Amino acid sequence: MRTPRPSSTHVVMIPSYNPGEKVYETVRSARENWNPVWVIVDGSTDNSAQRLQAMAEHDEGLRVIVLPHNQGKGAAVLIGLAQASSLGFTHVLTMDSDGQHPADLIARFMATSQAQPGAMVLGLPKFDSNAPRLRVYWRRLSNGCANLETLWSGIGDSLFGFRVYPVEPLREVMSRHVWMRRFDFDPEAAVRLCWEGVRPIRIEAPVRYFRADEGGVSHFNYLRDNLLLSWMHLRLFCGFLLRLPVLVPQRLKQRLDQRLEQRSS
Repeated sequence: MRTPRPSSTHVVMIPSYNPGEKVYETVRSARENWNPVWVIVDGSTDNSAQRLQAMAEHDEGLRVIVLPHNQGKGAAVLIGLAQASSLGFTHVLTMDSDGQHPADLIARFMATSQAQPGAMVLGLPKFDSNAPRLRVYWRRLSNGCANLETLWSGIGDSLFGFRVYPVEPLREVMSRHVWMRRFDFDPEAAVRLCWEGVRPIRIEAPVRYFRADEGGVSHFNYLRDNLLLSWMHLRLFCGFLLRLPVLVPQRLKQRLDQRLEQRSS
């Protein structure tokens, strides 16, 4: 396996819960494109923790953190953030363990983050023909809410989890709020970081949905997770209204800065 030079600032973090066979291919692909890679096993009961730990025994660039019980994606990422911070890492790239995200774009996302460390680098998904229509519809609805809540700051897609976050701003935001621990993690993190002045940078990235016969595994529950997102956007909209006196001048300044950058480039 090709071994990239280890980074002391940027780490790939893969939260994983009963992911199916695709996780091993995902981890191998991530390692071919970055070093180090961490897998946060979030209370999996499918024996994937043991197999991933066996992989890590033969790969210094791979670390496996096993949580005793399932806590949710955001909670798993938060635990990883604390450990990353303690080791001096400043940024994490999060990606799903089920093979949907493009590992071959890791280096490009990381390079963009290294060039602009104060920003978050957000994937803008390009869906394949296998994307469930109902999920795409709800995604568009959630994206519309997130765009309104940030005055169209440029999030693009609020739910796509292939992103690079600055560690400390994200830890700070999550430490102040008890939510953002499960499926609501990605959209709420993006909105709240925008409120804190962390600028989003978007990069297009293909997404592949695998059918069950292709090894695809989905833990998405239409009723439970859409209710969670609805409650999240209600909270965020209330926060948005309270922050409007600050957000409006902040957004106007961002637009002015963007125009000045375009003129100077």
